[in-house]
Amino acid sequence: MPNFKEGQALDGGKLLLQLLRIVCGFIFALIACGLFLAWGFFRAAHPDQDPVAFAAMAGSGLVGASVIGATVLVPAAVLIVIAEGVRLRSFVFHVAASGAIAFLIWTLGSGTGTTDWRPGSPVVLAAGFLAGAVYWLIAGRTSGAWHGGNGPAGKR
Repeated sequence: MPNFKEGQALDGGKLLLQLLRIVCGFIFALIACGLFLAWGFFRAAHPDQDPVAFAAMAGSGLVGASVIGATVLVPAAVLIVIAEGVRLRSFVFHVAASGAIAFLIWTLGSGTGTTDWRPGSPVVLAAGFLAGAVYWLIAGRTSGAWHGGNGPAGKR
């Protein structure tokens, strides 16, 4: 049994709540990213004006979210574990990290070997930034809250 000092015990309830926030935050971030990319592709208007285009946009956004989720699961999980372990609650960290993941996946998937930006790179960056902001709203601002310590990293 580990020897915890007073005030440094692990809070199981907070850990379980944070794990739920992480899963929900990741899912909603993927949905936001997928819908953002689909909306940019279809440029669908209001559902009353063209309901078929709007339904196609929503459907492809959800499918896109699942593909994006499968692609970024491992790098995102690594960054989430780091953020939780070090209690990184910074909005800038979460937005920049998700933008970097999106851009790296986009760049590595090009296969061209050139140093030029691929068409659509700013859109991919914006989608990654949006995903990071959504994740931060749901789970990132409480990163590491389950540690239970009273040190400076544990304060809000």
